[in-house]
Amino acid sequence: MIKLFLLFLFMFIFSNQDTRYYYIIKIYHCNKNEQLPIIDDYLKNNYIPLLHKIGCSTIGVFKPIGNDTLLDKQIVMFIPFKNFKTYNLFQNLENNQEDNIKNSNLLYNQAAYNNPPYNRIEICLLRAFKNMPNFEIPQLTGSINEKIYEYRSYESATENLYKSKLNMFNEGREIEIFKRLNFNAIFYGDVLIGSRTPNLIYMTSFNNMQEREEHWKNFSNDPTWNNLLKNPIYNNNV
Repeated sequence: MIKLFLLFLFMFIFSNQDTRYYYIIKIYHCNKNEQLPIIDDYLKNNYIPLLHKIGCSTIGVFKPIGNDTLLDKQIVMFIPFKNFKTYNLFQNLENNQEDNIKNSNLLYNQAAYNNPPYNRIEICLLRAFKNMPNFEIPQLTGSINEKIYEYRSYESATENLYKSKLNMFNEGREIEIFKRLNFNAIFYGDVLIGSRTPNLIYMTSFNNMQEREEHWKNFSNDPTWNNLLKNPIYNNNV
């Protein structure tokens, strides 16, 4: 019965002609510094080339600032798919054993059970917001070593409050405020499947940390934002 329900759910979500992109957020969780270069090598020489084969040319790979000193060291991937058919095509390609063996990274693909290249992999599936149906490559000019990509996840207490926050971004035009204040948003996504729901995820970008602080100060003082924040229909929605 559960299998039938899940099949129906996927068919319902992906059978319509939705023009919005679908996003995969894939997070590798590690606890050893030596695990990180193994994953880096696998992504560079195996995983990302497979994505390129199906036309996914723009892939984001990020690491938290100070990653090497954190207890939970992470590598975060942002993978955009134009539609779910493209995602299925990638899954079929990834599962092709011949290709996997040919492009095998031994330290990753054939790691021993007691010496894995990561602790866990966290994956969630998102659908782009209707008011920003595609992702955008940020127009940044700063040094690559100073650029900041801010990954933000907003969780709501209930599904109804979550709908209120989605409305705030779209009908409430919060997205337009971010755009007017030059936050260089890369994507906004409604989490369809993941370990922590209901929630949404979006990413902004800045040339450096100082610019990031200035932008958020301007956002907090923005009259349009403060009027939106005072609207009682959006109370306690995150």
